[in-house]
Amino acid sequence: MKHRFLLLALACAVCSAGCREAAPERPPNIIFILADDLGYGDLGSYGQQKIQTPHLDRMAAEGIRFTDHYAGSTVCAPSRCVLMTGLHTGHCRVRGNGVVPLEPEDVTVAEVLKDGGYTTGLIGKWGLGEAESTGVPNAQGFDYFFGYLNQIRAHNFYPDYLWRNDEQVPLDNVVEIVQEGYAKGIGSYATEKVQYSHDLFTEEALAFVERNKDQPFFLYLAYTIPHANNESRWAGEHGMEVPDYGAYENEDWTDAHKGMAAMVSRMDADVGRLLDLLQTLGLDEHTLVLFTSDNGPHKEGGRDPKFFESSGPLRGIKRDLYDGGIRVPMIARWPGTIAPGGTTDHPSAFWDFLPTAAEAADLTPPETDGLSFLPTLQGREQPTHEYLYWEFHEGNAPKQAVRKNHYKAVYFWETDHTELYDLSADAGETRDLAAGHPALADSLRALIHQTRTPSEHWSMPGDD
Repeated sequence: MKHRFLLLALACAVCSAGCREAAPERPPNIIFILADDLGYGDLGSYGQQKIQTPHLDRMAAEGIRFTDHYAGSTVCAPSRCVLMTGLHTGHCRVRGNGVVPLEPEDVTVAEVLKDGGYTTGLIGKWGLGEAESTGVPNAQGFDYFFGYLNQIRAHNFYPDYLWRNDEQVPLDNVVEIVQEGYAKGIGSYATEKVQYSHDLFTEEALAFVERNKDQPFFLYLAYTIPHANNESRWAGEHGMEVPDYGAYENEDWTDAHKGMAAMVSRMDADVGRLLDLLQTLGLDEHTLVLFTSDNGPHKEGGRDPKFFESSGPLRGIKRDLYDGGIRVPMIARWPGTIAPGGTTDHPSAFWDFLPTAAEAADLTPPETDGLSFLPTLQGREQPTHEYLYWEFHEGNAPKQAVRKNHYKAVYFWETDHTELYDLSADAGETRDLAAGHPALADSLRALIHQTRTPSEHWSMPGDD
């Protein structure tokens, strides 16, 4: 009997060793870092001359830099909805800034990864559902959440509280309420500035990685800088709130521009801390890290985007559908998988992230408007989009845009006019070709009108 048990134990040990050898490789961790209102030209690797971004520049040198990557929208909430759901603004639920929560039937990238065995965390700004709604992060696939639910409250970087999951965490800042904002949020400013939310987000992000280093994780790190506190009574030249001006203290610049530069360099340093932690924990080659921005640069809080040439060679800023409002820097780093020092002009967009993350994790994504760009990251042949689409609902009348190959059309409902640009020859969209190419302009205009589905919250004049 004793020998039978010994043989059984040996057999189990052999089976166990064989099973370990046959076990599938752990899927990669995924970290998506989102800046708020960072322009295409605000990083050194994208041509910035005045603001120091050595860590993000190193990330680009160690990974791949996208030159034709687009945000989901030209303002915050819809861009984030597109990122989470993989549906462009002609199909997703949140198509403009407003208090419209995600619903249970909306499938987010966090839900896809969570169902695939990932621990999921959101740290920073959400904007897709208020407390007790169906859109809160913990109801949309996130195991852990720390940050702002409401995007107007997120304009104050010294808030009186932040959310941890479904509980408010009081902070030591003393806050004065200003007014109700355009998205039914509360504008405010701090009269006593103690705890800077961006710094809290960085510490939370580092702790999340430490806690989950032994299992696959997805971290969505949605920073709020370099947005402005444009609800503050100090907004004029003092809306770019930052604890100190750092290397820019003695520059002959306005306070707003010192604050803008200090914000970007502060975020750059914190991205460096995160990358260093991955290396220390031995997770470097097991982690895909992406960095981008939710839309183009703003002109608020005393900031003039022309001062830093924040749009780079592109035309327009936040709230424009010209490329300066929607084309954003995007860097991907994954040592051992992504060849260092690469650049790609593959046209991609926020709605591609969900299928990319799913493919990287060897999961099946839901149907989306996206197209995985994992082949680009891995140096394989990359399928391309038939077209990319955007719509925008602020101002006197909606605007729409579409990019097909290297041609871009922008349609203005207010004037019933279509502008046409050849991005391969005119990245700054300075030469409207519509009059000289009426058939092409008409075909892209027809594509614009047939792409979207009606929305009860964001209608178009042509909706039935």
